[in-house]
Amino acid sequence: MDLLKTLYRLLFFKLTREEMLSFDIRHFLLGLAGTWVVGMGRYWDDSGAKWVQHLGLGSVIYIFLLALFIWAILVPFRIDRWRYFTVLTFVALTSFPGVVYAIPVEKFFSVETANTVNVWFLAFVAAWRLALLYFFLKRFTGLSRGNIITVTLMPICVIISILTILNLHRVVFDMMGGVRNPTPHNASYDVLFVLTGLSLILSIPLLIAYVVGIFKRRKELVDK
Repeated sequence: MDLLKTLYRLLFFKLTREEMLSFDIRHFLLGLAGTWVVGMGRYWDDSGAKWVQHLGLGSVIYIFLLALFIWAILVPFRIDRWRYFTVLTFVALTSFPGVVYAIPVEKFFSVETANTVNVWFLAFVAAWRLALLYFFLKRFTGLSRGNIITVTLMPICVIISILTILNLHRVVFDMMGGVRNPTPHNASYDVLFVLTGLSLILSIPLLIAYVVGIFKRRKELVDK
């Protein structure tokens, strides 16, 4: 019950820094299990997905890499008790909202309607997780709002850009030549395509803000 209470408090923006610091192997395993199940649910109806995705392993690998990136970009800010395991556990626990991806909307609606529903699912989960990351960083690090916004957006922009460059979702580049075989997920890929452009545009100002934020943080620590 304590684990579920912690999960609830995290997902609804109530968790304290002390509770975040108390994450242990049980919290991590709960998040890992959720990531695995959600990962399988995300691709169970996608005939073009690779076996790694069908088994949910892609999502499991993803949380380790995402947590490593978030942890690494915050290291220069010298946050007290900033540990990779804490970040990893947080990222794993935030996988649960993604359970909506497993809803087989294409079984109940036309392709066009399923497209729209999938886009709303994508927007809903992405907004929730982004808000959770902002909440986590703000409550844990105590950095300024500008720095929090910068380090919250940086992982998203980088991940979206890399996702497109590596063509992990086949339809993204197929769209450039026209969609010949629509699927219920095509509209989600449309959104990804637009977000990629925005991510590339934001990359430079975010990088500048990131470097400036580090220098200001170092100066604040020296002046204390």
